[in-house]
Amino acid sequence: MPQRKPERSIAQNRKARHDYFVDETFECGLALHGTEVKSLRAGKANLRESYASVTGGEMIVRGMHISPYEQGNRFNTDPLREKKLLMHKAEIRRLGGLVQRQGFALVPLEIVLRNGRMKLILGLCRGKKLYDKRDDLAKRDADRDIERAMRAQGKRSRDRDD
Repeated sequence: MPQRKPERSIAQNRKARHDYFVDETFECGLALHGTEVKSLRAGKANLRESYASVTGGEMIVRGMHISPYEQGNRFNTDPLREKKLLMHKAEIRRLGGLVQRQGFALVPLEIVLRNGRMKLILGLCRGKKLYDKRDDLAKRDADRDIERAMRAQGKRSRDRDD
């Protein structure tokens, strides 16, 4: 039985989780050129302003920046070129309908290297309002304070035992 290689994260879109509620995630393949794969393996990608859309029955990701490969010379492609996403036709139709009718957005969340292939984790997202973002920040701060207090309490009880 062949041994599986571990999954490795190449790039993440951290701002997406701050700006959107992620309802569902999908894993899809990326149609890339050779120098783009080499550049991704080096970790030179940016997902910050990217989004996906359905056009002509195909899923396309736009705004994803893959830096040119340093040793790629004339084989390098445009860093911001549109890349085709590889998904089942039924999934593409379903996501296209949700985006069109219900106001969802398709946002790339992460690029991972899984079993030697580049995969894009795509999120079906709804936009957050400003008050939602504030609530998330307040909750994160409160959790951090609680964790800090628990650690401090644990240290005090160990000091007494000694």
